[in-house]
Amino acid sequence: MKVTRIAYSARLNPGKYVALLEQARRLGRVRSVVWQRFGSVAGAALRDRQVRDRWLADGAAWRFGVPANAWKETLRDAMADIAANREAAKADVRRTVARRTVDPVERKRLFALLKADRWAEDAYLSRLMRRRWRRGKNHTHDQIIVRADKARTYTLTDGGNVWLAVPGLEPRKPVMVPLSTTVAPSGTLRLILRGGRVEVHYQYDAADMPSSRRPCGDRKIGVDKGYTEALTDSDGDHHGANLGALLTAASDRLTQRNRRRAKLRSIANNATQRGKHAKAARIKANNLGTAKRDRQATRRRAQIRTEIFTAAHSVVDKANLVVAEDLTQTFAGRKKLGKNMSRRLAAWTKGVTAEALENVSERRGSAFVLVNAAYTSQVCPRCGGLGHRDGDRLHCTGCGVVWQADHAAAINVLRRHGDPDITLHTPHKRVKGILRARADRHRIRLPIQDSSRANDGGERIIQPRPSLHRGER
Repeated sequence: MKVTRIAYSARLNPGKYVALLEQARRLGRVRSVVWQRFGSVAGAALRDRQVRDRWLADGAAWRFGVPANAWKETLRDAMADIAANREAAKADVRRTVARRTVDPVERKRLFALLKADRWAEDAYLSRLMRRRWRRGKNHTHDQIIVRADKARTYTLTDGGNVWLAVPGLEPRKPVMVPLSTTVAPSGTLRLILRGGRVEVHYQYDAADMPSSRRPCGDRKIGVDKGYTEALTDSDGDHHGANLGALLTAASDRLTQRNRRRAKLRSIANNATQRGKHAKAARIKANNLGTAKRDRQATRRRAQIRTEIFTAAHSVVDKANLVVAEDLTQTFAGRKKLGKNMSRRLAAWTKGVTAEALENVSERRGSAFVLVNAAYTSQVCPRCGGLGHRDGDRLHCTGCGVVWQADHAAAINVLRRHGDPDITLHTPHKRVKGILRARADRHRIRLPIQDSSRANDGGERIIQPRPSLHRGER
């Protein structure tokens, strides 16, 4: 499995950055031409090599003013983007054809035309594709694609940081870029220029990572996502305990900054209306820039990803089968939690958590299974009845147990694996009916008269108050 790594430039000379930026600007013109000419029906049956040969024959490519390898790689990348855009539209068309076409022979014929990019031959398919495939437009003017054999890496001292040599606009005069890493990037490189810094994106084989050689555990573990902690497993252990602090600090800091920026932007707009254009220009140049903001946002995202992936590795250390709820579902009830909490939960990185569990499990040889998440944090694992959720506590009204909500959810998630009645796509109303029916069949009529901590999961048993008869009052 391939993963993408990013290396950043360190103390890059401004002249080198300007030279790379000019090359990226010219290559952006190549992308714009490709999208304009071949981003519609006219380029559906063409491949990048056909376009390349046509440009070489008529000499059109020499008007871009960039090296041949640079525009060829940019052409290939732009054609790949167009193909991905077209495939997304074809996926919608396939669903429409499967829903509306009754005859299986006709459906198979239409699918074959879609797969071979010959949908323009059929009026019905052509109409559907034109409706769903809109002509795109290039917005990328800050990227350079460097072929593997055109990049060179070296170090000035043993164990020092890597330098990257990439072709420039002038022949035989490469641009030397110092990197802030000791790991040399390899393969085809994508250089992205942002805020005076160069980002070097390259693919890395996950099997070569040291973490991929770590063995997984030998148990079956259920996990539940959280805000304060990244993951809580069915043993009651919390993983990624710093996630909530990172998300809260990042959200609150961003809110304060945006308030100050909005005030400065209002002052600049008022100055423009009063004719004080020099003052407005100074505010926009010195106070409303985005380079520092983007660098800090990148750093915060990296910290959050590190915390979540570390938590995923901690779970896989224990398990050879990880059972998790469907992390793509939206967070229910966010509007009832107040403005500040709603803002913080809006930045909840559920997608990163799902990616971490899936990637880490695959790399380390552990299985990863998704189950239905409906009511997992509202069901008492002891009696199966629906309880009352209050913050991070789950109060069971049936047996008097108070659970840590994430721990209870992790146990319920683990039990959902292999449940014959509740599948991944069972509607939540149906799930609620099944849970209520099970609770009625297994209801505990007499609570356990014990206020000590139980040994089967860390729940606390609330001893009910004895009823006082008339003679005992």
